[in-house]
Amino acid sequence: MSDLVFIGFPTEEKAEEVRQKVLSLQREYLIELGDAVVVVKNDKGQIKLNQLVNLTTRGAASGALWGTLIGAIFLMPLVGTALGAASGALGGKLSDVGIKDDFMKDAASVLQPGTAGLFLLVRKMTTDKVLADLKGVGGELLQTSFDETKEAALREALSAAQAEIVAAPAAAS
Repeated sequence: MSDLVFIGFPTEEKAEEVRQKVLSLQREYLIELGDAVVVVKNDKGQIKLNQLVNLTTRGAASGALWGTLIGAIFLMPLVGTALGAASGALGGKLSDVGIKDDFMKDAASVLQPGTAGLFLLVRKMTTDKVLADLKGVGGELLQTSFDETKEAALREALSAAQAEIVAAPAAAS
């Protein structure tokens, strides 16, 4: 069973930085993700999803390849390429893997304009090691399907950065 995590960040760059950090943890086999999407709410309130994989582009490329091969059989490779690319792009646009786009757009409505968020669909994770690596990255936990103990530990790890920032000016006085 997968868990969903939605973390808010002040900037798109910070959300992307944390996504890259989580993806590096996946390469170390500490976490297994089903999806990792950065969502941005611009100053006009419009929501943009930055997916890991652009299914439309992938579908168009795959369709063009198959269309060319099938078109070559019928001695019409250019027609086959065009039809294959169009049908592949349409199929890619209509398919949705991972977290549903409509759900992310609805959930992202809580973001302030000019901020960003990170959706993570977590299949498995080594909780203690992942939380230790995420300690101090900042962000605010907006929504999660974790149990209460994991959610509290994640909130603590994320807020560790804010506590360090607040403590630093006090120590300098």
